[in-house]
Amino acid sequence: MLSAVTAPAPPLRRIAHLDMDAFFASVELLRYPQLKGLPVVIGGGRRREDDMLARLREAYPERDWDALSLDRIPEAFFPRLKDYVGRGVATTATYAARQFGVGSAMGLMKAAKLCPDAILLPVDFDEVKRISRLFKSTITEIAPVMEDRGVDEVYIDFTAVPGGQREGGRVLARLIQKSIFQATGLTCSIGVAPNKLLAKMASEFNKPNGISIVQPADLQTLIWPLPCRKINGVGPKADAKLQGHGIHTIGELAARELPWLVDTFGRSYGAWLHATAWGRDDRPVVTESEPVSMSRETTFDRDLHAVRDRAEAGAIFTRLCEQVAGDLQRKGYVGKTIGIKITFDNFEKVTRDQTIELHTADAATIRRVAGQCLKRVELSRRFRLLGVRVGTLLKADEAAALASATAPVPEPVTDQLF
Repeated sequence: MLSAVTAPAPPLRRIAHLDMDAFFASVELLRYPQLKGLPVVIGGGRRREDDMLARLREAYPERDWDALSLDRIPEAFFPRLKDYVGRGVATTATYAARQFGVGSAMGLMKAAKLCPDAILLPVDFDEVKRISRLFKSTITEIAPVMEDRGVDEVYIDFTAVPGGQREGGRVLARLIQKSIFQATGLTCSIGVAPNKLLAKMASEFNKPNGISIVQPADLQTLIWPLPCRKINGVGPKADAKLQGHGIHTIGELAARELPWLVDTFGRSYGAWLHATAWGRDDRPVVTESEPVSMSRETTFDRDLHAVRDRAEAGAIFTRLCEQVAGDLQRKGYVGKTIGIKITFDNFEKVTRDQTIELHTADAATIRRVAGQCLKRVELSRRFRLLGVRVGTLLKADEAAALASATAPVPEPVTDQLF
């Protein structure tokens, strides 16, 4: 008699969210190790090494200064946040600065009130991008199924990777942490859970340089006590509405019935809130994704007026269009929906867009259409931010093939007799 063969159970789904610790600040501390442990805020502009070296040579003429001697710069030389004047925002801050309440996307003038003696450093985007590529390539050498979520964070599918199931994924997470540190000198925090939703929450549990493991049975003990704002997708307005109904924690959200959530928040968002509170998330780790749009924007040091500052605003607007066009061309995309974004001095935001017939990455075309969008906005107020966006993207070669396929077929040329 033949006995039935039982198929092995599929491995448990183990998804990791990896977040580099204070990434922009940590990149700068590689250059300036003498600032480790101090409150440092990154923001306020781009890094200009030549200007800094010139100031160093003026301040300390008895020394030789070059790009290899930055670790010898005295702490007193660095600019302080209290001396900053402008509209910039903090890209990130070291953990020493965060203890004073300084956080990402905070206005630098507000941050200066919280931590006036913090050191202010500009962003070095080229170096940030270089190290971002380096830590991501280090990950994919170990665990190839990785979803890029920005310059400093990724999702990784541990499920079928050797070591991905050991200790709930801790063994593989430890290996990745060690490998990234060896390659870059930087630390990261990793959360491992059954899905993306819980993994992202878990990566915040033990920052910096921590590993947190969430199993399905941990939902009530680890997730439900958290405030609803910890859910990626619950913003300030939704959280205020939840609190208005006496819902402060994820556990309190899970206690609400699905029909009530749908009636209160709408069919789609209500159903999502219910699934999220119970830790349900089937989204796969996507190794490649196409961008929806590309944009550039800038916040001015002072509010501009469309008439009185026409030349300055026009030059900035043209530069933004050229930058977007350059981004599209470098990445091999074209778009056909061109739009603008304006934030006025009273923080009112206005957007306008226009869809053209053919996809483009041409700076002049983007400038012309964006200018037409701008004409549809009442510009009597001063404005503090200006942005340009190109959407409805296609790969340039796909757009060319599509244009060729849909081009009208010319009539055959024949001799005509009269």
